[in-house]
Amino acid sequence: MSTKRDYYEILGVTKSASADEIKKAYRKTAMQFHPDRNPGDKAAEEKFKEAAEAYEILSDADKRAKYDRFGHQAFGPGTGGGGFRGGGGFSAEDIFSQFGDDIFGSFFGGGGGGRQSSGGRPTGQRGSNLRIKMKLTFEEIAKGVTKNVKVKKHVVCGTCDGSGAKDKGSVQTCKTCNGNGQVKRVTNTFLGQMQTVTTCPTCNGEGTTVTAKCGSCRGEGRVYGEETISIDIPAGVQEGMQLSMGGKGNAGERGGANGDLIIQIEEEAHAELVRDGLNVAFDLHISFPDAVFGTNVEVPTIDGRAKIKIPAGTQSGKILRLRSKGFPEVQGYNRGDQLIYVNVWTPQELTSDERALLEKLSNSNNFKPNPDKNNKSFFERVKEAFS
Repeated sequence: MSTKRDYYEILGVTKSASADEIKKAYRKTAMQFHPDRNPGDKAAEEKFKEAAEAYEILSDADKRAKYDRFGHQAFGPGTGGGGFRGGGGFSAEDIFSQFGDDIFGSFFGGGGGGRQSSGGRPTGQRGSNLRIKMKLTFEEIAKGVTKNVKVKKHVVCGTCDGSGAKDKGSVQTCKTCNGNGQVKRVTNTFLGQMQTVTTCPTCNGEGTTVTAKCGSCRGEGRVYGEETISIDIPAGVQEGMQLSMGGKGNAGERGGANGDLIIQIEEEAHAELVRDGLNVAFDLHISFPDAVFGTNVEVPTIDGRAKIKIPAGTQSGKILRLRSKGFPEVQGYNRGDQLIYVNVWTPQELTSDERALLEKLSNSNNFKPNPDKNNKSFFERVKEAFS
């Protein structure tokens, strides 16, 4: 009797689940247990393969109908049901390739699987992903920028061009699998003859063997080096955002596909401005006379300096807005504003003449707070600024 778990149970769906529900459940499960997210975790790798096997059957209407009727025995080796290719040493990327590159690409920005041979069989081992951090100024974020970055990583061996062999004559067709990368075995069971297909143990599925290794890379097909990569950063990125460049990570072994380069964005603090989503905030301090009589002042923006007018009678806490002086939306059409928070500076030290003058003015009704006339609450000023 089969010890395999129920396919519906593996994906966490009911037998009445729709095709879209099955696909959504598979994506969620595959992302959770993908080997790239769980390095060295054999249990996670097995669960990942289980999910891929379950999805292969349940995503196909005919196979699903057979499974609902006969269970796992409907797809035993040699029964014509096709079986699952995930066993026998296939990588996680190979499993993904059975269901289309769009699934793998949706998780990691493209570049799934190893390099394909002329027969469509993956060759070599895919390189690992690389992660780098990139600090950007407000000005670079606002306009977008292209950065040339030197990255230390595994690169393709220039001596053997990634083959890992000393010369072309050192690469021979694998005698075990005759270049197919897979071996077939037929065994007799109570159900009849059963055929199993596994990855070739001699060449690990590559279809070729190397009799003499390259002296520069010792047969790996790659060496540790450095590459200058041009990275286009779109306008409007934010702190913590990650960008992916397919194929710019570590080179794969013996002709395998390159990994991806993951760029994590970091914002350099601005000397005067503070970011708030798409908006930019600035604290403006003005003197009491300037608040009374009004004035023109210059303020910093991410595009340079700008002159603004302070109306007469401006209250401390008033919020002024500069339209479209904030950050653009990434791959969008919206742009934030710059919000200027006005603070009226209160003197802390006074001369005797200044004190006498202020004491005389303090008796005037014009210098006494009158909320019913001009003053608005803080919440009213914020609501007005964002309207």
